[in-house]
Amino acid sequence: MTISFIHSFQSEWLKTKRSLALWIVIIGGFFTPAIVTVARIIQYRTLPSIYAADDFWKLLWQNSWESMALFLLPLGAILTTSLITQIEYRNNTWKQLHTLPLNLTTIFFSKLFLVLVIMLGFFVLFNIGIYLSALIPYWIIDGVPYPKAPIPFQYFLEQDLKYFVDCLPIVAFQYLLSLKYRHFLVPVGTGFILWVGALASLSWKYGYIIPYTYCMFTYLQGGVVNKAVMPTINIHLLACVYFVSITLVSYLLYMTKKEKI
Repeated sequence: MTISFIHSFQSEWLKTKRSLALWIVIIGGFFTPAIVTVARIIQYRTLPSIYAADDFWKLLWQNSWESMALFLLPLGAILTTSLITQIEYRNNTWKQLHTLPLNLTTIFFSKLFLVLVIMLGFFVLFNIGIYLSALIPYWIIDGVPYPKAPIPFQYFLEQDLKYFVDCLPIVAFQYLLSLKYRHFLVPVGTGFILWVGALASLSWKYGYIIPYTYCMFTYLQGGVVNKAVMPTINIHLLACVYFVSITLVSYLLYMTKKEKI
């Protein structure tokens, strides 16, 4: 079973070479750090005092995560999941896939695991981008010191884990939609509508029932001035419950679907 899963995962990984999903992850991971880097180079006169601050890394982290948590991460999860799952529909290879000596459970979870691995790569690239956005001005601009504040690795890791957990329900629901509907625009359009609805529901006291809000709430809980009504429950735990529940429903629908093409 384990060997079959590994082989299935390897096969799914090779298929991504013909997908835009990897490019979305690479561009999305470096997009915000690139903007931050350019902005700092333009405003280079303020950099010596910024780099000397004791909270340099946390401020850089917060600035970088603003657009990521509110826009790029939810949209990236929507597009990446939909693109990877729709590969079989686009190439009309579902029948071919189901003729392989793989059970349906292996096929289902190898595809889902691939999406999670790619999303994890999204986080890795983003963190690398944040670090580079601090180093590049230091490298190319005279008088800019290396940040004297130590890098708070534990804080960054904890925040990464929270954001990763928060995006899991989005992945699970987009995976369900992408397996169910042949047309790419259905899951993407639905995800986009839910993302817009999540933005609009931040000021609603029950906004936390929409799992697309969790990345946004996590960022806003960092002390950012806002008009959102912050949830009093543990949204990370709720995200895990949503992910497991939606994945279970998706799995049952996939296993019981008569026409798996």
